[in-house]
Amino acid sequence: MDEYLSAAPVPPPGLAVGLDIGGTKTLGVLLAPDGEVVAQARLATRPGPTDVLDGAVRAVEGVTRQAGVAMSDVVGVGVGVPGLVDADAGTVRHAVNLGIDGRPLALAELLSARLGGVGVGIENDLNAAAVGAAHLLEAEEGHGSADLAFLALGTGLAAGLVLDGRLRRGAHGAAGEIGHVPVDPSGPPCACGQRGCLELYASGSAVAALWPTTSDRPAPVELFEAAERGHLDAMLARDRYARAVAGAVRMLVLSVDVRHVVLGGGVAQLGDPLLDAVRGALEDESAASAFLRSLDLPGRVRLAPGRVSVGAVGAAVVGRGRFTLPASAA
Repeated sequence: MDEYLSAAPVPPPGLAVGLDIGGTKTLGVLLAPDGEVVAQARLATRPGPTDVLDGAVRAVEGVTRQAGVAMSDVVGVGVGVPGLVDADAGTVRHAVNLGIDGRPLALAELLSARLGGVGVGIENDLNAAAVGAAHLLEAEEGHGSADLAFLALGTGLAAGLVLDGRLRRGAHGAAGEIGHVPVDPSGPPCACGQRGCLELYASGSAVAALWPTTSDRPAPVELFEAAERGHLDAMLARDRYARAVAGAVRMLVLSVDVRHVVLGGGVAQLGDPLLDAVRGALEDESAASAFLRSLDLPGRVRLAPGRVSVGAVGAAVVGRGRFTLPASAA
């Protein structure tokens, strides 16, 4: 069932809508000119190009209807979507969880036509989340926060990068794909064709391998709760996982020296217990290295802001025209 959340009073014109389209749900936000979220929506996602497009239209109409504004007041719509995204062309392909195959779907053009011609921007969902985290941290901390890596701890492992306020996609769209950096050449095979990739140790799937769940509850929740109860094997597994995530943090800081590494994705829903474990691992690593201590790695790590969907907020920022670069400048 489509579920619409509460909205704030009617905002002034100059608004942007952002959508985070996932395999099971579509999250929408209405972003005011001052950067505040004034309406939110949550809808079930139905697979297939036609249903994805219809769902996007319903989400946009839902947040504008809540706020009592017309589409003519919306300056842009942004969409964060999984799969292979061509941000310049406004297309997406190989979004398997959405039922979108290898043929490019002109999502930006089609959605714009359904919404009366408003400009629509498309971005990879991880990049949109990085933009959203940067936007929300800037609102909390002021200038200087739009320099971060959004480390997504989900089924896989990857980072979205916002460097000095600009989204970094990379020459081939592979910026932040640290999950496929081998950390143990003699380790198990990875789906990418290499062996011992970081993703095998620091992703959400890695938690399930370390601590197979005995119920329908997520493996990370079971692992951390068991460790909190003093279960020795769980404590060892938790600390092993935290060291792997700390390795990902260290890799990001030492490669691009971001101000923040923001933990997001499904595992990050653990909240403070995960943050404390990762910071503890970074402190242990820094104890033997004056160089690492000088970089204050534990102080750079934080959780993604949790009150709204960072992906939907980032998509709204993309729709407003910020944090987007032409391919030649990315």
